[in-house]
Amino acid sequence: VTERPIAGNLWFQCTMTLPAKGRGCHLITEHIEKVKELEEYKVGLCHIILLHTSASLTLNENWDPNVRNDMEMMLNKIAPEENIKYSHTCEGPDDMPAHVKSTLIGSEMTIPIHNGKLTLGRWQGIWLCEHRNCAGTRKIVITLNGVPTTPS
Repeated sequence: VTERPIAGNLWFQCTMTLPAKGRGCHLITEHIEKVKELEEYKVGLCHIILLHTSASLTLNENWDPNVRNDMEMMLNKIAPEENIKYSHTCEGPDDMPAHVKSTLIGSEMTIPIHNGKLTLGRWQGIWLCEHRNCAGTRKIVITLNGVPTTPS
């Protein structure tokens, strides 16, 4: 809680290309934390949007990789490739289920920044959930906004 108004407002935006990943849930926290400009913020927000419709972003367990494996298993039960008569099939049997999963999980998030670092819980990590069997690289846009560490 701040007792007086905080002067200054700093904006930054970049596009990052994440390397191609196999199907499943992958930790990408370290990629986001490499954005050097994070250090310039005393307090603020980091908004991340994934520029694709067949993958998703979420915050979840960062310690035990079995959680990511179990999540992939459950997502495949919720939106299976087989025994469902999808209308949209022109991009392959994994595409429409990928769109369903992306809609359920989401493609953007906002994380607080405090003293130049993302404010995440001890066991939280940022996941890229890749829902396609043979996806390529994925692009994200990272937007930072907040109070600079040193006022201008």
